[in-house]
Amino acid sequence: MTQVSTTAGRPAWWVRWLAALPWWLLDRVADLLAWLAFVIRLDQARMRDSMAIAFPDFDPPRLRASMREFYRGFSQVLVEVIKTTVMPGSEIRRRVALKDFEQVTALLAGGQPVLLVAAHQCNWEWMLQALVLELGVPVDAAYKPLVDGWAQREMLRMRARFGANLVPAQDLLATVIRGGKTARVIAMVADQEPRTSERRHWTRFLNRDTAFYMGAEEITRVTRFPAFFVGVRRTARGYYEISAVPLVAAGEKTAAGEITERYARLVEAQIRASPPDWPWTHKRWKLKRSLYDK
Repeated sequence: MTQVSTTAGRPAWWVRWLAALPWWLLDRVADLLAWLAFVIRLDQARMRDSMAIAFPDFDPPRLRASMREFYRGFSQVLVEVIKTTVMPGSEIRRRVALKDFEQVTALLAGGQPVLLVAAHQCNWEWMLQALVLELGVPVDAAYKPLVDGWAQREMLRMRARFGANLVPAQDLLATVIRGGKTARVIAMVADQEPRTSERRHWTRFLNRDTAFYMGAEEITRVTRFPAFFVGVRRTARGYYEISAVPLVAAGEKTAAGEITERYARLVEAQIRASPPDWPWTHKRWKLKRSLYDK
């Protein structure tokens, strides 16, 4: 199984300082960051254009309100992620509730590996920590290596705090195959743009032609493991609920692209239910669909 070093070096002083602040003060820091981002119009043109295409019924005041709410939510997630470096597991459990996980836990109890696929909605970092803490089985979590060495070290250290085994995305399938049929969770976030992958699934997503990774589909087709979409919603400031929706049953036969299409529809429904909680500032639509992909 792929192992990743997460212990080299110490966290930066500002990370340690911020993580030590009480929640009420971290909330004020998040408010300040959100205000600054809105005032300096951080990536606001890209966000406005993407939101306007996705939600043509939004008038200018509603677009502006949604953008402001995005800055609030994203800033809150930022301080939550910093706090994760010192939070005990009991605090994660208190702030993240699992809902509709009965099928997942039953499969794991029966010795069945399960694939859980999520999107970058709300605090996806706490989602991983909650799964590791609550499900009681090994969790192989895919990640995309970062260019900056310091950022990568901090990210890996934080994600591995409660025992997640972090696997570079390009090594995930090999790691899953080596793990055999022992009960465990394979976790991945799959709504990034597949710029480096030759295997893509094109679909209409938020009113645009959009390419999706097919990694989750390839894993399920090779292993015949069941897969679930893990959705997340914010229930209050600093509190979340995650739920598991069946994506594909163990051994289910599907057409090429069908599993990825199901995933895309679930991600889109989650975004439409709470638009500000998706990272609109990311460059999601740089790839353009060619005539050969239609």
